[in-house]
Amino acid sequence: MSLIIEILKSALPASIPILLAALGGLFTWHANVFNISMEGMLLISAFTSVVGSYLFESWWMGLLFGILGSVIVSLLFAFFVLKMKTGEFITGIAINSFVAGATTYYLRQLFDVKGSLIDPRIVALPKWDIPIVRDIPVLGEIVNGHAFPLYITFLVVVPLVYVVIYKTSFGLRLRACGYDAKVIDSVGIKADKLKFFSILICGVLCGIGGTFLSLGIMRMFTENMSNGRGWISLAIIILSSGNPLTVLAICLIFGITEGMGLTLQQINIPNQFTDMLPYLAVLVALYINSRKVAKKKKAQI
Repeated sequence: MSLIIEILKSALPASIPILLAALGGLFTWHANVFNISMEGMLLISAFTSVVGSYLFESWWMGLLFGILGSVIVSLLFAFFVLKMKTGEFITGIAINSFVAGATTYYLRQLFDVKGSLIDPRIVALPKWDIPIVRDIPVLGEIVNGHAFPLYITFLVVVPLVYVVIYKTSFGLRLRACGYDAKVIDSVGIKADKLKFFSILICGVLCGIGGTFLSLGIMRMFTENMSNGRGWISLAIIILSSGNPLTVLAICLIFGITEGMGLTLQQINIPNQFTDMLPYLAVLVALYINSRKVAKKKKAQI
């Protein structure tokens, strides 16, 4: 029983960076923008949040720097895709490669370290101790004591994203833009403007996700810290067909597999095997989804 509790307790924070990136990616997905730069957004925000927290010894500045870092990358992506009309896939690959190199370079130049930055001046995001919840058997052990963005994400961000996409005029226009941008332009609504805002929103949510990764789950930065989470977020968006509630469910499954991997490492199972578990789960889910799509196409013929 204690092993299951440990897995579930680890699963909740493990799912947050991917969930926030996927929720941000929903806006670009509905706007028909193939945004694979989420990997770079998560990585740069993980780095800049640690820089801000280190320099000012404040988690507030860490969060601000994390969001700013991701927003700058999102603006760069928007400039090339919307203004310069470059290919979304190539632009995203270039940005991800640039961020990976830049974070490694500045980690060594600014802090004179290789691999990981660990320092007592880095202030982590505060954890919430919830009076009523902490006294509930089992549930209190799993839910209580996490960094505060976790609770805000589950209780506020997920419902808010659902409402914005499906219950507001902005969401309706966004989905119409993804369906046919020329129709949107013909009625006087700028499709590129909608796409720009979708990329910007994605940048903000990825910024919070990257900050949570480096200051919420851990209190450090390591090279290539995002470790494919942006790519997994994109896969989850495709699997969910753009539905925020489905995204939440799949991200929780991913979090459980990652939590399982972290827990299994404590009983001397090789970390190379446990690290594979979340990605194997995504591959299996993608395979199942592709089979379902193929069956639907055959049924329509």
